[in-house]
Amino acid sequence: MNHTPARADNLDRQMPGQILGQMSAMSLFPDIEPIPTGMVVHIVDDDEAVRRSLALLLLSLGLQAEMHASAEAVLGRWEVLRPGCLVIDIRMPGMDGLQLQAELVRLGCKLPVVVVTGHADVGLAVRAMKAGALDFIEKPYSEGDVLRAIRGALVRTSDARQSDATTEAAQTRIAALTPREREVLQRLVAGRPNKVIAHELGISPRTVEIHRANLMEKLGCRSLAEAVRTAITAGFGLV
Repeated sequence: MNHTPARADNLDRQMPGQILGQMSAMSLFPDIEPIPTGMVVHIVDDDEAVRRSLALLLLSLGLQAEMHASAEAVLGRWEVLRPGCLVIDIRMPGMDGLQLQAELVRLGCKLPVVVVTGHADVGLAVRAMKAGALDFIEKPYSEGDVLRAIRGALVRTSDARQSDATTEAAQTRIAALTPREREVLQRLVAGRPNKVIAHELGISPRTVEIHRANLMEKLGCRSLAEAVRTAITAGFGLV
C-alpha cells in the first residue's frame, strides 16, 4: 500500500476558485492571532472530504498541509514527518486515533497532537489529552475552532524548535572550552568563589581568574550571570 501523503499545495489547481488570497482569508478570522508558518499540519482522517476541506482552509492562510488517510499511513513514515503538528480523528477504521497517538508517543514522536472527536466521544478526547494530546475539537467544528487549536499546536512546535536551537548554540559554545575551563565553569555555576575553586583544582586564584576570563570570552558572556544561564541552557552539570 502506498503511504505517501497527499500534499495540499496542489489542491488549488485541482479545485479552481476554492483558494482565497492569504490576506483576505485572514480577515475572515480577526480574533485569531497570527499562525506560525514554515511548518506542516498533518491531517489524519479517513474521510477524504474532511481532509481536503481542512487542507484547503490551511492553504488559503498560507499554511502547509499533508493529508494522511489512515493511522497506518502515518506510522509508515513517522520518522520523516516534517515539523508541525498532527490533527487526528479519533474514529478511524483499523487503528484508531487513540492507538495512533499512543504508538507515536512510544516511538518518540514529539509533534503536538490535536484530536478530533464526535459529540459522543468527549470521554475519548479526555483520555487523549491525559495521554499527551494538546487539545481536542468536537465535530462539527467551526473553521475558527480548528484554526485556534492548530495555532496552539504550531506555536508549541515553534517554541520547542527555538528552545532546541538555543540549547544547541549553548552546547556548541561549551564544547569550545578546554577541560580546565569546563572545570572552572562547573564550580562557578555551583556558586563557588575563586579561592575555593583554586583550592579544589590545586591552582592559584590568579590562574582561576585567567581561566574565568578566557571562558567568559569564549562563551560570549559579559557577566557571571550570563555564563551561568548559558551553562544551564546547555545542560552543563554541576559538581
